[in-house]
Order: sequence, then structure tokens, then C-alpha cells
Amino acid sequence: MSRVVVTGGAGRLGRSVVETLAAAGHEVVSIDRGEIVGSPARQLSIDLLDAAAAAAAFSEIRPDAVVHLAAVAVPGALPDPEIFDINTRLVWNVLEASLGSGAGALLVASSPTVIGYGSPSGWAPAYLPLDEDHPVAPWNGYSASKVAVEEIVKMAVRKHGDRLRLGAFRPCFVIAPEEWEGAPTQQGHTLAERIADPSLSAVALFNYLDARDAGEFVAAWLERAAPADSDVPNGTVFFVGAADALADAPTAGLLAEHVPEAAAAAPSLEGDAPVFSSALAERLLGWRAQRSWRTELRTLVPSTAVPADQEA
Repeated sequence: MSRVVVTGGAGRLGRSVVETLAAAGHEVVSIDRGEIVGSPARQLSIDLLDAAAAAAAFSEIRPDAVVHLAAVAVPGALPDPEIFDINTRLVWNVLEASLGSGAGALLVASSPTVIGYGSPSGWAPAYLPLDEDHPVAPWNGYSASKVAVEEIVKMAVRKHGDRLRLGAFRPCFVIAPEEWEGAPTQQGHTLAERIADPSLSAVALFNYLDARDAGEFVAAWLERAAPADSDVPNGTVFFVGAADALADAPTAGLLAEHVPEAAAAAPSLEGDAPVFSSALAERLLGWRAQRSWRTELRTLVPSTAVPADQEA
């Protein structure tokens, strides 16, 4: 197996990516400002905004592949110009460090927010489900930074595609394993609350992704897309999400009620189908999410809980 650098390896998404890759036999090096007790990776604390420090670290590690997750991960966490600056500089530095160290592959995390849902001036999908061909329409510094990240990947394919395999993925709302057990999500409420009150999940169009499924996507990309002789087009962008919506009701009806601008396109979604399609990842990489809130949620959802006097 290969030596893989995971930036942001101590984060909500990064922890599961590191664990999945290590379990698959990869030698993993996590670069993050924090550390995780018991991580299977070698952990380094390096400021990747320092281009020289990033280059020196990658030169010492000599990775075969790099998975870049480090970023300001929440819209509004900082003023828009700062988020855009940090996220784009991180990608530039990691790209240059990857090239300088001789890495053969680089996978970069983008975001579904590039599509533009939630815009204060209004947004409507051209069609549903949303796929990689749908136009992007960023409306804040975070989503604009992710569009820029994808453009940097495209630029790098044109400039360095003869010696570097690249890709980008848009992971849906990431759910860490402990959040299935009742730990609060990054929005502060629990998953049971999110399902019981559809308005909480409507802001993200009911999308979600178990972090372990994300780790398995990364492993599939390294196996299928990273090799120099891969038939996966260099620079391909993937949506990566669960195979259903994070909602206890048909998706089309919930969109019509909570996201009326999507109502016209909603009838194309049957049952609990997700708004974001991961069909491309399944077709090119053989990846499909294996976990659903219906199989993973340990806390009873208030709207579907059985009264005590009716339990078997």
C-alpha cells in the first residue's frame, strides 16, 4: 500500500478518513494543528499556511498521495475575505508541496455549497437530483473559495497532469460516528432533533454523509483514480453523499414545504431519494454509501418513537 498524507486529519471528517485508510493498509501521516489520542496515523502539527513549512514537511514525508481536507470548514466562521484567502492559500501550498515532494496524486475536498442553495437573493435548481454538471452559483466567501479550489484543480491538471493525478470531491453534511449516539452536530443540535424538525435539515437540502463512508470514498479514489494508468478522467469532481435524504418523509414533499424554490423540480425525486446524486462516484469508482440514518441512529427520533405503553 501507499504512504498518504491527510491534511486536516484530526477533524470531524479527517479522523474517519485516517482510520479507514490505515485499516486498508496505507501508511498515513496526518497534518493538523490538533492531534487525536489513539490515531493510527503519524501526526504532525504544521501550519500549512506557511508554504516553506509545508514544503519541508512533505519533502521529509515523501508521500505517494495527498488527501487535502484542511480548511475553514464552516461558512460564516470568519469574514468572507478571510475564509476565501485561507482556503485558497492552503490549496496552493499543498499543491506546490505535493509537486515538490514527488507525490503522484492529490485529492481535494470541495463542498456541495458551490451549487448556491440558500442564497439570500434566491436560488432554484435547474433540475434534480443535483449532479456534477449542474451550474455553480457561490454566494459567500466559503462557497466561492470551494469553487476556486475546484478551478485550481482544473488548472493543475492542465499544467501538471502529466505527472500528477488530481480530483475533487464535494462531501455532503458530514456526520461523525459519535453523532449517531447523540453528540451534537456542528450546528449544535442532535441528529434526532434534525430529523424531527425538517427545517433544521432543509437549509442543506437534507443532504448528509457518514464520515466513515467518506473515508471509503477516499480509499476508492486512491485505488481507482490515483494510479497513473487510471481510466478515470484526471481532475474529476464528485458529489459524495448518502443514498437517501436526512428526513423521515418523502423528499419531494419536504422540499415543496421547506424549500419552495425547489418545488418545481422536486417531483423528479421519488421516495426518500437524495437531492444530491452520487451516481458518478458509483459509476467511475464503484463507491456507494453504505450507511443510512435509519441504520445508524441510536437515539429514537421523537416523531417516530413508540410510546412506552406500546413497546413490546
